Amino acid sequence: MSEIIIDKRFCGPPNSGNGGYVCGRLARQIAGAAEVTLRAPPPLDTPLGASATDDGTWELRDSAKVVATGRAVGVELSRLETASFEEARAAELLTLVKPHEHPLPTCFVCGPARAKGDGLRIFAGPLGRRAQTPVLAASWVPDQNLSDDDGLVAPEFLWSALDCPTGFACNCDPQSNAVDKTPLLLGRMSARIETRPRAGDRCIITAWPTGRDGRKRMAEAALHDEAGRLLAVARTTWIAVDRNVQLGGAS
Repeated sequence: MSEIIIDKRFCGPPNSGNGGYVCGRLARQIAGAAEVTLRAPPPLDTPLGASATDDGTWELRDSAKVVATGRAVGVELSRLETASFEEARAAELLTLVKPHEHPLPTCFVCGPARAKGDGLRIFAGPLGRRAQTPVLAASWVPDQNLSDDDGLVAPEFLWSALDCPTGFACNCDPQSNAVDKTPLLLGRMSARIETRPRAGDRCIITAWPTGRDGRKRMAEAALHDEAGRLLAVARTTWIAVDRNVQLGGAS
């Protein structure tokens, strides 16, 4: 069994781990592309046990409680959207949630209250182009403190970077292009990493909604470098919840 501790720096809601980061930490136990399902809010600063079951599924546990499960899968997207670094920077100016309206301002990935070099500060906004469904984009230049022992950005931060942009994309209705601000929590994330960038590389994230089913909202995302090389892709399922649940209260 391996031990995983989600440091409070990597929060999503104030008192639990950012979904993409937690998924990425568990996915490190799995060779190749992986799918991780979040079963409970991941606690912060708490030793969690990661172990494989008899069928090859990995579990992340807080004592007897299953926090997340993961397995190896193939990850293919319905389509692939790209943008230039300049287009992504322009899209950020149109971000769907203004800083003073942000539902989770201290989120490690998208929180505007996080300082540069502390949070990722990824602020996805709509690309100014005609498309069948909305496409969001954001720029990202990974900080040096995100590097792994091999000098490349650690895999869990690529999962993190692809997480929140898909959440905002999920609030863009793929049928009407209308935007709402329904509180969401990540339920499931699948990702495939092609190659990892270095700190300081200029990267582009694109994200787009793919469908809805009751409370479930689905989206996809891609991460490219400035030269257009594909770095990683992801599929996500988000769950519409009450605001109190999003903040960590009881359902």
